[in-house]
Amino acid sequence: MYFKVTVLEKGKKSSLVLEADNKRVAAAKAKREHPKSVVVAIEETGAPVEDIAGKIGKDLGKFFKKKIREEDKIATIRQIAVMTDAGIPIHDTLDDVAKNTSDKRLQEIFFNIASDINAGKSMSQAIKPYQDEFGHVVMAMTELGEQTGNFPESYHKLANILENVRDNKAKFKKALRYPLITLTAMGIAFVILIMLVVPKFRAIFEELHAELPLPTVILLKTEYAFSHYGPYLLMGLFAIIYSVIFLYKNNPSFKYQMDKLMINPKFYLINKVIFLSTMYSYTLVFGELVKAGIPVAEALGTAVGMVENSYMKERFETVTANISRGMSLTEAFGQTDLFENMLLQMIKAGEASGQLDNMLSKVTEYYNMRFQDIIENLSAYIEPIMMFFIAGLVLLMALGIFMPMWDLGKAAKG
Repeated sequence: MYFKVTVLEKGKKSSLVLEADNKRVAAAKAKREHPKSVVVAIEETGAPVEDIAGKIGKDLGKFFKKKIREEDKIATIRQIAVMTDAGIPIHDTLDDVAKNTSDKRLQEIFFNIASDINAGKSMSQAIKPYQDEFGHVVMAMTELGEQTGNFPESYHKLANILENVRDNKAKFKKALRYPLITLTAMGIAFVILIMLVVPKFRAIFEELHAELPLPTVILLKTEYAFSHYGPYLLMGLFAIIYSVIFLYKNNPSFKYQMDKLMINPKFYLINKVIFLSTMYSYTLVFGELVKAGIPVAEALGTAVGMVENSYMKERFETVTANISRGMSLTEAFGQTDLFENMLLQMIKAGEASGQLDNMLSKVTEYYNMRFQDIIENLSAYIEPIMMFFIAGLVLLMALGIFMPMWDLGKAAKG
């Protein structure tokens, strides 16, 4: 948030705009910058133009910056696991990985991490500045390796997790390919028909002064908008998309509302994909931490760090708080309203029998099975929507063009 702070210093008033979490923090910042001043007034204001421009420039830089390829990331992590398992010191391992990777960005990152470790930092501390590029799961499994003292095993599991995520993404993209190609082809065909066919009918309708049905009016108005405002509509569409992405990345409140909306049952299919993938990742990391002997409270804190959906993350954060109040893990999970009753009973049985890690593995398998089912049958789920969309376009074109022709004879006589 930004605040306009008015200060009084040596009898003169001056104003400055400061970025802070609340008014109290803004006042403290103003006092640090002007120790001899008195804060007169504080009011919330908009961000300065230079700050907005800086954020947009930074965001565009991230957008156009070349991303690390998943294959290269997995290969380097697997190499680190193998070399550390062979007893090679972590600094020498990272130095060797940096020299051998073909990705320039990974090379730079691993050289920096090796340098930080040489300066006395832990692996998790050294890798934290690059969390956005590596992902939350890398951070979580790095911390797991340090906590358990078995870094090679942790990174072997990490490589397996990333391979699983990569394969799921590949399946998801493959399943979406056919529907997207079909819808794109239909969209292009619709625009071509609008731009080439409709103008010829427009001249006939205007000459005969015929009363036009609603589908024809929609087609004519759409053609007019495309012809006269096409570039502006395209720029407006890109501006809306960019604004949503920018707000999602930079406005926590907007991100929270969007994340909450994305797992709403009304969001057909998307809500299931996001929910099941998040639950799978969370239970997987949590189960691995418990299996490694990490206390439940610590395991929960580490696992929640990799949850990207802010609404679900807020729900998971209540679990740690409830456990600290003396609530059982099953009761705390039940309070989140994210787990099915069947799974809660399994976790309860695991707590009672001392086999929580085994039950968590079964819960993870359940979420993975459901997620895989959606990915593998994605085309079948999307097909009804696609057919409805195609039928709508065809119906609009047919009615818009042929309905007036039925009345052309009457219009000509009139």
